[in-house]
Formats: sequence, structure tokens, C-alpha cells
Amino acid sequence: MEMGGRKKFIVEIEEAKEAKDGKPSVGPVYRNVLVKDGFRPLPQGLESCWDSFCQSLKKYSNNWMLGEREMVEGNAGGYVWLTYKEVHDLVLQVGASIRSCGVMQGGRCGIYGANCSRWVISMQACNAHGLCCVPLYDTLGAGAVEYIICHAEISIAFIEETKISEVLKTFPSTENYLKTIVSFGEVTPEQKQVAGNFGSQIYSWNEFLLLGVNKQFDIPIKKKTDICTIMYTSGTTGDPKGVMISNESILSIISGVNHHLESMNQEFSERDVFLSYLPLAHIFDRVIEELFISKGASIGFWHKDIKQLLDDIKELKPTVLCAVPRVLDRIYAGLLGKLSSAGILRHTLFNAAYSYKLRYMRKGYKHVEAAPLFDKLIFNKVKEGLGGNLRLILSGAAPLSSSVETFLRVVTCAHVLQGYGLTETCAASFVAWPDDLTMINTVGPPLPVVDICLESVPEMGYDALSRTTPRGEICIRGKCLFSGYYKRDDLTKEVMTAEWFHTVATGDIGEWQPDGSMKIIDRKKNIFKLSQGEYVSVENLESIYSLSSSIDMIWVYGNSYESFLVAVVNPNVESLKQWAEVNEVSEDFSTICEDPRARKYILGELTKIGKENKLRGFEFIKAVHLDPIPFDMERDLLTPTYKKKRNQFYKYYQNVVEDMYRSTK
Repeated sequence: MEMGGRKKFIVEIEEAKEAKDGKPSVGPVYRNVLVKDGFRPLPQGLESCWDSFCQSLKKYSNNWMLGEREMVEGNAGGYVWLTYKEVHDLVLQVGASIRSCGVMQGGRCGIYGANCSRWVISMQACNAHGLCCVPLYDTLGAGAVEYIICHAEISIAFIEETKISEVLKTFPSTENYLKTIVSFGEVTPEQKQVAGNFGSQIYSWNEFLLLGVNKQFDIPIKKKTDICTIMYTSGTTGDPKGVMISNESILSIISGVNHHLESMNQEFSERDVFLSYLPLAHIFDRVIEELFISKGASIGFWHKDIKQLLDDIKELKPTVLCAVPRVLDRIYAGLLGKLSSAGILRHTLFNAAYSYKLRYMRKGYKHVEAAPLFDKLIFNKVKEGLGGNLRLILSGAAPLSSSVETFLRVVTCAHVLQGYGLTETCAASFVAWPDDLTMINTVGPPLPVVDICLESVPEMGYDALSRTTPRGEICIRGKCLFSGYYKRDDLTKEVMTAEWFHTVATGDIGEWQPDGSMKIIDRKKNIFKLSQGEYVSVENLESIYSLSSSIDMIWVYGNSYESFLVAVVNPNVESLKQWAEVNEVSEDFSTICEDPRARKYILGELTKIGKENKLRGFEFIKAVHLDPIPFDMERDLLTPTYKKKRNQFYKYYQNVVEDMYRSTK
């Protein structure tokens, strides 16, 4: 089967398979044209992430590795750095102290807190001694920290000072597992007493380093197949799933990203500087930081205040920025805000320069060649506002709107590339190309480390065998895939068919573009991401909100371009009329539903239910529309079995939804 148009970036390596025995049809298997004859092997002697760090240590021992802003009287000053040699020495100290606590190769070590130097040092100590690093992050919701400690059988945990109280609350449930707690900062006598009551030792960072003094422990031999980290993901309902990721998975994805960037002359080097602020507990930032470490580059950390992120960028002057759309949306909105207040003359000049540069970029000019004079006179101010050295912006976790992507490609004087991947695929599986505006609104071609095919979804009308626009569920194969879900073989079997990973957790529907790039167009399941990258299970939320006696039915909506949820509600007639009587609103039911006070009341009732059920912040509804007419089959909103037709809901209420988002921002 030939895909319509010219396949510039991919080659077909296996033929399509027609539907058979009740199974859906599967499109051809494609891989990046760079590796049409086979994937690039890993370098000799590279068996683990620790080996990768040690190779950089030999080449770049005096390079700056980890930097944090010095705090002076509560204000963030300049960056203070540790070299690769200094980090290595600290890692050996931490490793010796871990081993002196009786934790051996294969043990599970938790890390809980915001990104910082000690986070990475603890991670590298795990890499060195073959411990399985288990990040913990609080957006998983109430009880998740306790669940993960018990499920992963974490025996030692490194904890941000402000998070210690949260961990101590997990006792006594975790007392059979968690025996050693290490603060990134100080600990109080009261905290030591609480931990001691449950047979656990708690140390300040400096106290812990003393445990391994004058003790010698050999660095154990590690294999590619060893599990390097277990990352817990909340992609579906129920308990978090532990995604087991091997050394080989991380090393393979690093190799693929390197190969991809080398092919476009954008490879990373020891001269690069990276700003670390996306959670290290997520695979996106973990892999990127391992990649920068493998290059001998420098990593500077934010000072944990999202409102001051631009100040961190100006101070650090990074060359590469990884972001989620929500952050890039803020940068975009900030630039537009400054532009609107700049005066007519400057506004006119900016628009003229923007139109000129965009026109030449669309003609195929590279962004550095499209309008060099305007870059120097107009757009240089934007570049300086982002530190002055930024050359590459990578966006992931959710789709970036085409308007924001186009604007940033023009005005930042940097490449802006979207990517796509999951925890199970070790982050990136697709990354777009620079200087190619046809890739806007796509995630680019596959990285040269994976094979990709689409599987038809007949019930949604998606045909992987279409000659013009092949569409279907994205399936991925390669050595970067995860090793399974920890203690959940049943879930692993659900998503793996032979060596293929099916994106069942999210059900991402892709559409091959004629040049071989991929566009994400839909989701097979009623699970989606908000703009900050958090998954939302809409059916689960609707079942919770339906517990409110003030409503009869609810339709919850969100998308990957917005950071919050909205809903359309059928209010309970009796409940709303009682509210109206108490508040002296003497109108008919339909008119009451239009009253802003009624919307506020229903929203308050839903918020109350959300709090009672300990929903996470992004799962709370921020705006509601009250429809006095019950959801029905006449408007094609429900099936004969009263299931919601979600596509029809959106079509019917599209204007209402857009109004709610506009009025809430």
C-alpha cells in the first residue's frame, strides 16, 4: 500500500495487514529513513546510565554540571555550580551511605520533591549502585505516596524538606517498608521522634553523608536489562501503575534523540545549558537530563516559583528549553501583552517584521536567514528576554496550538519543535524538524529508534489502510519501550501485542502526513490531557460529580489546549427550586438556569463533592452551563442505552463551551 504523497522522512519496512479473525486491520510499519537498514547500536561498554555519566566525567570533569541560584535574604541571586568531578564525589558519598544502611543492588529508593542538585545526586547514586529509583510526586492525589511506597516496597527515600511531614503521615501503613528517610535539608527533633516510633531512621542531608565515611563499597556490575527506574503514572483510573524502565530503554532513547538532532545539525554538546523545572518525576525531564549529562552539558535548576521562571531563564541563559504548552502559552500571552502596550509605532513595526519573516520562512528560508535585519532590530528583544542564548525549544506532554507554535518560531529566534511520547515509550517517540513550517501542528516523524504502525479503529471511522489519509491507533515498537507494569502482568498484556505497544492507556489516534510526520487527531478512550500534561479520566469524574443531589446529569469537557475543565449540567429541579426560594428568585425553571447566581450555586455544590472525594486541583470544574432540558436521544446526545455520545455533545454545546472558557480566563 502506498501512502498518498511523498514520504520524505519515513520508509516502509513491513506491509499492511488486512482485518482478520475479528482483529482490526493494521497499516504498514514505518521507520525513520535515517535507519532504514537497521537501528544504530549502542556504543561498546555502555551498559547503564551510570556508565554514561562516568564517560562524561572522564571527558568533562571540570565542566559545570549542576547549578542552583544562591538565595540572599530571600532573594534569588546568581547560579552557584558543582562540576562533574564534585558531583561524582558527592554521589560516591551518598552511595556509600545508602549501602551502609543495608540497601543492596535491586533495592527501591524513593525520591520526593522539586528538582534540585540533590535530587540528581540521589538519582546518580541509585544509578551507581544498581538501585531502582522510584520518583514520587504529589499530583497523583491523596494516598498515592503511601500507595507507591508500599507497592514498590521502598526502603529508603530522599525527601525535600517541605515534604517530610507528608511522608510521615504514611505511617503506620508504610512502616514495614520505609526504614530510612533522608531530608534534602534539615530535620526537626519532632520528626525524628515520629519516624523512630515506627522503626524508621530520619537524617538531615549532612548527617546522612557521614554514615558512609571511611566505608568502602564496590560499584556493582549492571546490565542493560536491569530496571533503572519505576515511574508511576496516573494515565487511567484506579491505582497508579508502576512503569518499569530499563537502562537500555533510556540509553536507546538518548541514542535516538542524538541521531535525530545530528541529522539536522542541532546536536547537543558540552557547551549547552539546560533549565530544569519540569518534574524529574516525569519521564520527559528525566530522559532529557540524562541526555545532557551524557554530553557533559550544564543543568541549572529553577528556584521553585513558576511566577519567577522567566527570571530564572534570564539569569541562567539556557541554550535549550523543554516546556509544556501551558508554559509556552504564558510566554506567548506575556509577549502579546507587552506588544499591546508598546504604542502604535512599535506595534506596527513589529507586525510588519513578523509578517515579512513569516512569509520568507513559508517560502522555505531557514529562520536565521528569513529576516536577519529584523532579528537584530526587532526580535532580538524577545531573544534577550529569554536569556539571549536560546536555540531550541522542545514542547511535549500535550499539543501546542498552531498559532502559539508559529508565533514562537518567528519571534524567539529559536527552533520550536513539538514531540510525542509516553512514559511507556520512555518519552519521545516522534520529534518535529526545524525550519519546516509544514510540521506545525504535527509531532514530526518517528525518532530513529522506533518502528511505528497504525491500527484501524472501525467504530470511530479510522482506517489505517486508507490510501490518502491513513488514520488509527498509534502502535510503537523498539528497544526504548518499557519492561512492563510493576506487579501487574495483567495490565502489561493489555497494552503489549508481541513486541508492539498499543497506546491503550490514552488511545491516541494518529494520522500520517504525506511527508511522513504524524499528527495526533483524537483519542480512542475518554481520557485526555490538559495543557499542563495531566491526564483526566472524564467518566470517572462524571461518576463522582453525579453524587451531588443538586444535579441529575453532567457532561464534563476539557481539551489539551486548556488547563481546566468545564461542564454542562442538568440541574435537579427540586434542588434548584429550593435554592431559588431561599434566595428569593421567583422565576420559571428555565430562567433560573440562566441566572449567574444559580450557576455559582451549582458550581459550589460540585466543588464541595470534589473536595469530599479528594479530587486533584486540575480535576475541579471551573465553569458550568445549566441546561434545563434533560440530555436526550432527540438531540442525538445519548445512545438507546443512555450512553453519552461525546462527539455529539461537543458539537451541540460548542458555542457554550467556548463562552465558558472565554469568560473564565
